[in-house]
Amino acid sequence: MLIENPEKETKIRLILEDGSVFEGFSFGAKKSAAGEVVFNTGMVGYPESLTDPSYKGQILVLTYPLVGNYGVPSEKVAENSMKKFFESGEIQVEGLVVSDYSHTYYHWNAAKSLADWLIENNKPALYGIDTRALTKKLREKGTMLGKIVYYEDIDFDDPNKRNLVAEVSIKEPVIYGEGGSPAIMAIDCGIKNNIIRCLLERGAKVIRVPWDYPIHNGKYKFDGLFISNGPGDPKMCTHTIENIRAAMEKDCVIFGICLGNQLLALAAGADTYKLKYGHRSQNQPCAEEGTRRCYITAQNHGFAVNAETLPEGWLPWFTNANDHTNEGIRHMKKPWMSVQFHPEAACGPVDTEFLFDKFLEIVKKDGRD
Repeated sequence: MLIENPEKETKIRLILEDGSVFEGFSFGAKKSAAGEVVFNTGMVGYPESLTDPSYKGQILVLTYPLVGNYGVPSEKVAENSMKKFFESGEIQVEGLVVSDYSHTYYHWNAAKSLADWLIENNKPALYGIDTRALTKKLREKGTMLGKIVYYEDIDFDDPNKRNLVAEVSIKEPVIYGEGGSPAIMAIDCGIKNNIIRCLLERGAKVIRVPWDYPIHNGKYKFDGLFISNGPGDPKMCTHTIENIRAAMEKDCVIFGICLGNQLLALAAGADTYKLKYGHRSQNQPCAEEGTRRCYITAQNHGFAVNAETLPEGWLPWFTNANDHTNEGIRHMKKPWMSVQFHPEAACGPVDTEFLFDKFLEIVKKDGRD
């Protein structure tokens, strides 16, 4: 067990664009930060959540009251060059807001405190505020811009006006599982490490390419196309949408997750829209259309597909049992499908991990580029 001995606590503020002010204490980097304020209702998994590229540009509020009690794992690098216990190579959120921060932490895999990790990554954080009141405000009024003010005041910043996908995507292709089969071209829009792990564990070769990479330039042969999760407005990803349409013209097997669901819908001719406050948790129930089956899923998204705009030949695949928003689409005849939730979890339930098996089975049967 390790007990931190923090310096004298410094009061800092979270200010929302509606003028609301929440005052708390600093336990991260000594700096100000601005972004879109969102909340996550999960009970565990802050190392995975903080490193999820889908949170780029956002200030994350954790509704679970006690955070930091199990520290942060080692940044051990696995054989595939990905950090074993994280979803990307760095903390992606702009800042963190919690109710109660535990200065004492203990876990068999803990290497450092959450505070030390945040400071190392130059990310501000505060505790000691009423996250219940803050979450209620965000649910009633919708997601708002906000800023964590340490000493110097800063302007509000709307991350959705930027192409966040371009900021988090890799710059050059990377290949994992050389010699594996089938070969999957993965468009990196902010891909989580565990998606790649799930494909590798099933024997696939993964060709990870930037969000705007010309996938049909002939440099890489692949059997199926995967479209990853990622941050921001999907309509910013015009190059990705064009590449998906080109893959559809070639009857390529396609599977998308999260932002990938929205991008596939846009490529098909449907529309997307911004949710009032999004879905960010590990307990979202999703019903599979045409069945009596409901799955508990992990989610992290602020935009959704308007299922009513799906063109002929396309069907809703999954629907959120809470608010009835779209959670997946599929084509009636072509090998094209996607889900809004995260079957790879990390963290969260693994109830829908079978979708990777389903995707690879189709690729092995009908795969071609």
